[in-house]
Amino acid sequence: MAAVPIVQIRELTKVFKQGEIDVTALDRISLDIATGEFLALMGPSGSGKSTLLHLIAGIDRPTRGDCIVQGRNIAALDESALADWRNQNVGFVFQTFNLIPVLSAFENVELPLLLTRLSAKQRRLQVTTALEMVGLADRMKHLPKQLSGGQEQRVAIARALVTDPSLVVADEPTGNLDAHSASEVLDILRTLSRDAGKTVIMVTHDPKAAAYGTRSIHLEKGELVA
Repeated sequence: MAAVPIVQIRELTKVFKQGEIDVTALDRISLDIATGEFLALMGPSGSGKSTLLHLIAGIDRPTRGDCIVQGRNIAALDESALADWRNQNVGFVFQTFNLIPVLSAFENVELPLLLTRLSAKQRRLQVTTALEMVGLADRMKHLPKQLSGGQEQRVAIARALVTDPSLVVADEPTGNLDAHSASEVLDILRTLSRDAGKTVIMVTHDPKAAAYGTRSIHLEKGELVA
């Protein structure tokens, strides 16, 4: 019997208000995403790909439709339950690294764990493991300004991994990187999917980046296109 997809999206619609005008960002999207898949979401600016990513990650709510992740319809959760679900199940990687300049790499990665009941010893172990996974165990005391852009993004990936989420969502994670740094980041995301069983969902404009994934889907004007 086929495994149940980790993400099941049904008739998902998102409408934004712009003054008196309704703007449909997503129009009745239906999609399954398998556990361990590395899915690239592609499409021109304004196609709805970041909106779809945000709905899957529980950052935003749909206007209509269902977004079922690990068997839970997250669209139906209240704000408190949704925040708890996000903290436990989703790791975020963004184009702008969002590191805190006055904190070391270790301290930046540790931040999500400060919301948990883990001891300092347990936090240290998980942070060290996450930094080892991205090849930066020797940079844990460095501040962001002492790191290259590629290293900063790898710290951001370690921060996304430190809570051991089942979903890693990445919004244009290579957009601010040179080609070499981008390939290092994409190699890490591919390894997370292939070897660690994480489900990785990445928004990208770049066909070379999308080629690292196991599947690409394209959106145009809020709809999936073949």
